[in-house]
Amino acid sequence: MNTGRGIPEEVIEAVLRQHDIVDTVSKHVHLTKQGKYMKGLCPFHSEKTPSFTVTPDRQIFHCYGCGKGGNAIKFRMELEGLTFPEAVRLMADEAHIPYEAGTGGSAGDSPRNLELEQQLQAHEWTAKLYHFLLKNTEYGKSAMDYLKSRGFSEKAIDTFQIGYAPARWDTLVQFLEKRSFNLDVMEKGGLLSSKQDGSGYVDRFRDRVMFPLHNRSGKVIAFAGRVLGEGQPKYLNSSESKLFSKSRTLYNLHMAKGEIRKSRQFVLFEGYGDVISAWEAGVHNGVATMGTALTESHAAMMRGLADEVIVCYDGDQAGQAAALKSIPILEDAGFQVRIAMLSEGLDPDDFIRKYGAERFHRKILDGAVSSVKFKLIYLRKNHILLEEDGKVAYIKDAMEVIAPLSSPTEREIYLKELSAELQVSFESLKQECNEKRQSMQKNNYAGDNKGKRWNNGRHKTGQASMPELLPAYHVAERRLLAFMLQDDEVARYVGDSLGDQFNLEDHAAIAAYLYAYYAQGKPPDASRFIASLQDERLEQSVIGIAMMELPAEWSTQELDDCIREVKKVPQMKQIRRKKEEMVSAEKAGDFLRAAQIASEIIALERQ
Repeated sequence: MNTGRGIPEEVIEAVLRQHDIVDTVSKHVHLTKQGKYMKGLCPFHSEKTPSFTVTPDRQIFHCYGCGKGGNAIKFRMELEGLTFPEAVRLMADEAHIPYEAGTGGSAGDSPRNLELEQQLQAHEWTAKLYHFLLKNTEYGKSAMDYLKSRGFSEKAIDTFQIGYAPARWDTLVQFLEKRSFNLDVMEKGGLLSSKQDGSGYVDRFRDRVMFPLHNRSGKVIAFAGRVLGEGQPKYLNSSESKLFSKSRTLYNLHMAKGEIRKSRQFVLFEGYGDVISAWEAGVHNGVATMGTALTESHAAMMRGLADEVIVCYDGDQAGQAAALKSIPILEDAGFQVRIAMLSEGLDPDDFIRKYGAERFHRKILDGAVSSVKFKLIYLRKNHILLEEDGKVAYIKDAMEVIAPLSSPTEREIYLKELSAELQVSFESLKQECNEKRQSMQKNNYAGDNKGKRWNNGRHKTGQASMPELLPAYHVAERRLLAFMLQDDEVARYVGDSLGDQFNLEDHAAIAAYLYAYYAQGKPPDASRFIASLQDERLEQSVIGIAMMELPAEWSTQELDDCIREVKKVPQMKQIRRKKEEMVSAEKAGDFLRAAQIASEIIALERQ
């Protein structure tokens, strides 16, 4: 049987059996045992108080800080920025599980997956075509001359499968059409563009040096094209599609991930040219964002592979400003961040060609400074330190960076450097820093990550947060569903007594899915049940319900009490309506009708 996601159900279940939730999470989070739970610091947001909980017996995780939760597959999706099919395929490969196991069909039987498979195949063929045209035809001669003038070696061109798209409108159209690809699907995948008059398709890329973009598994999913000559735009990426999202793609991750895992370090560049030059210089843990600023999705993808990032952006003002913006995104994801300082406004590619690989390693990468040091250097450029006013303004700005540091030793190191640099006494700087810290403590809560939307004031010290009080029927419905998740006998009992009469729409939907799940003869298993759902909101509701504390044994008495509470709601609504009708009848002077309604209300209240 195929799931609605086009993946055989038995593959998903085999993946969950082979990937224990504790083993999966422990590779990325230090967990400590607390009763029947495991707890640690959440990998999806920065926190000081552990709110990330793993429940081994239910095979699920849940963070009470940011709300993320799910099974082992969901954890890999969130951590590495994968789609559901990508995560299942990756985990199946790791456990040596045949991806198309036991169905007699394939994981791509649905129309949607057939389209994606066709797009992936077309991208692979297109990459080979462009590479062939660059290396073996007269068309590609000018592009090859350009690449060699930029210092690209034959080996690099082959390693990164660099190619050339000719200055014609239909080279790729004809190539794909001859191989029976659906051109409408090719346009959706970003390889072609529709003609303005709607009469057909043209090549999206023309007269450009082509850089294939891969997903983390090494499949070509898009292209980046650099125009030859002075045309506009200078750089052109494939359009966003189901295959390709700029905010979830890192150039060269598929080749760099082995070295990244080994070194536990990323080197983050701005462009693919920098990555390729650095690769040839022996930097094999380098990746780049694709024509977009670093995003939280990028950082989440990276977090599962490493602990440190060296940001190696261009040495000009724009590059350093972009590096500054990347720091909070990376630090919020839990990385230690260092910034490579490139002199003379050079980019990494220029620096390597001018000074060589050895100096790039020694001076730029090994000499990368801490994020705090970089912020201070960046701020210093905005002030004239030869003037007293400039010094005072710089000190004020520097305190905004130094005072929030939690480590007294770290604060002291930076204050001493500041003292020596500005010829100002260390004691006066220390006093100013302490005053700034006192001011911050008065104005801010002491909780983790104030102002972050995922935390929103949780884990405050000295001020207990009031839990939201839910209506009795809401609690009763959640309790019933929690028991149903743990025991199929409870599900049968609730099904006979209550059926679909849950008052909350999501609860009714979850109950319906549970009845269907058990009807297939499946055992109680919260992780497997969550995998069978195809609705993000319902998944999150089930995770919250599965984390509820319940007694080891259930009783029909407790179930009946909950069912009675649930059934009361429509009756109470009916009573309220009747009372409104009675008041209307009295106002209209119809006292006989009002008396009849009153007796109906009494009967309903007795029930």
